[in-house]
Amino acid sequence: MSGFGKIFAGQRIAVLGLGRNGLPAARALAAMGADVTAWDDQPAARAAAMARESGAEGITVAPLAPLGMDALLLSPGIPHHLPAPHPQAAAFRAAGVPILSDVEFLYRAVRASGSAAKFVGITGTNGKSTTTALLAHILEGAGVPVAAGGNLGPAALALPFLPDHGVYVLEMSSYLLERIARLRFDAAAMLNLSPDHLDRHGDMAGYIAAKRAIFARQTAADRAVVGIDDDDSRALADSLSGPEIVRISGANRADVFAADGILRDRDGVLADLAQARALPGTHNAQNAAAAAALALALGIPRPAIAAGIARFPGLPHRAERIAEIAGVAFINDSKATNADSAARALACHERIVWIAGGIAKAGGIESLAPLFPRVIEALLIGRAAPLFAETLARHGVAHRVSGTLADAVPAAFAIARAAGAVVLLSPACASFDQFANFEARGEAFRALVTALADGERR
Repeated sequence: MSGFGKIFAGQRIAVLGLGRNGLPAARALAAMGADVTAWDDQPAARAAAMARESGAEGITVAPLAPLGMDALLLSPGIPHHLPAPHPQAAAFRAAGVPILSDVEFLYRAVRASGSAAKFVGITGTNGKSTTTALLAHILEGAGVPVAAGGNLGPAALALPFLPDHGVYVLEMSSYLLERIARLRFDAAAMLNLSPDHLDRHGDMAGYIAAKRAIFARQTAADRAVVGIDDDDSRALADSLSGPEIVRISGANRADVFAADGILRDRDGVLADLAQARALPGTHNAQNAAAAAALALALGIPRPAIAAGIARFPGLPHRAERIAEIAGVAFINDSKATNADSAARALACHERIVWIAGGIAKAGGIESLAPLFPRVIEALLIGRAAPLFAETLARHGVAHRVSGTLADAVPAAFAIARAAGAVVLLSPACASFDQFANFEARGEAFRALVTALADGERR
């Protein structure tokens, strides 16, 4: 975090959770002069931190108490309200100590250091990571100093100091948005809304309220980009006041929208999406519309936007074409952790052998019924397999319970080879019953497909 100086000197900050966000945050805050006390409920994480951090550079690894603390930095996955608050978070909350995210601290650090670098936030149920990476790619290609992170990639406090003309592009989950207080985004995007994380937010209204916080404190000088391809997002766009509002769509006429493979705004053509091989489908057209609208708000020239969209390499585990074996394409869409996200991948292909399952979200896959005619056969894995089998049986969709990805992949290849179909891993589920995260699930799929390819070459 060079360039920030000791801007948190004299502040006492507690950090709860020493994982991907928490430990880098503790180190960064200490480097910026804060007196940091850190803790993790997991003995292994705590022991590792104590071995390396305790007593060094302003970090003490010890149980947390709110007395005398200026703030609690709480890792995103640890609840402070619903479904049940962590006991230490509850104590800090009762004592009136602010509970903040590392993104909030990054904003304070940048402003306290005197930089006027812009902040761009991107949220939505689906498409956040692709849009964040795409916008960062466009800005980098245009020669703008840029740092991307937050819910995607590096933790916010691991990002570098940027000068006045730099841009922080931050993927903002609802968990991060719950814990911002001063942060104001110069430009912010809400891509779409569908039920997700309802246990954390209580109900859909609570989830939308958390997402809406991305537009908090925006003024008439700022830009609010909102997708209009679902009812809840349209209603949110209509209810906003303060910032300039730009409506976007992947399929319907809007301020920035895609039609017949061409991305347009009121001034004409922005990009030919046929050249953007990493952005298939109407959902990615909406992602491109959002990135383009945000880039325009930042003053990026139209040719640079078109070039950035065309050259975007895509992200792993998101509708990623990883191989073609004997004429069968294998698509890694492991990031599809809910039905709405899986729908986007299913809509991109006409004949599909579908690998799905894991830990199901509320509603399961019933909402995908209109897309079931595209499915030649479904191979079901993980805890959700019996539930998904019941849904598919009601709709007359051929399916089998494979149990594991290792069993599903070769079976899917055999079916797809005979039927002239693609093999699509788009689980519509969380991964935690069999994998550490969706990335691990996607990498396991890649390894299994690679093994198939090696076997075909022998």
